[in-house]
Amino acid sequence: MKKKTKHNHTKKKKTEYRYVYIMLSQTSTYAARLIKMYTREPYAHVSIALDKDLKEMYSFGRKRLHNPLLAGFVAEDIEKGVFAQNPNNRCSIYELKVTSEQYDAIVREIEIFKENKEKYSYNFLGIAGCMVHYPVNLDTRYFCSQFVAYILMRSGVQLFDKNYGLIRPFDFRINPRLKRIYRGKICNYYSVRNIMLEQEQQEEQLLSV
Repeated sequence: MKKKTKHNHTKKKKTEYRYVYIMLSQTSTYAARLIKMYTREPYAHVSIALDKDLKEMYSFGRKRLHNPLLAGFVAEDIEKGVFAQNPNNRCSIYELKVTSEQYDAIVREIEIFKENKEKYSYNFLGIAGCMVHYPVNLDTRYFCSQFVAYILMRSGVQLFDKNYGLIRPFDFRINPRLKRIYRGKICNYYSVRNIMLEQEQQEEQLLSV
């Protein structure tokens, strides 16, 4: 007599997705212009944001507007500081699709930096190491692209096939998993974002009819 095969009718949990945002930017500061001159890249700085409005955006950079040497972990605002210093400052903003679990992990990793922000400083030595393809990874020191790559790596988001201490803005710009949603002047982002929101709302209304 054949045994009845038991079937597992438990449905697999559907994977839920969220989005984080990567902003590549170029400001008019002397340091940013020097980096651009050396790399010949359009952007010198990388930030990670938890929302499309960039209200929760973080990186490693200067803590005071006119002192590039006093730098470390910072919460950034595109309407203040170096971003707002010059109306011609430009950026590209990219959308990155992650799972809900990865998103929560990113939030937790950033929270560690927020709670211990006074411990962190800028990894100037890491910048030099990156230039000669030798990663300098220190527990409390990061440069901007190294920090963003580290947060993603720690959260299970594998964007790169090399050490996070060697990641530059260029590596984000060419990554196929990043979808560019804006390119232009930093000061124009919110006005363009409002237009995008209106279009999204109109599309939703049409679909609901």
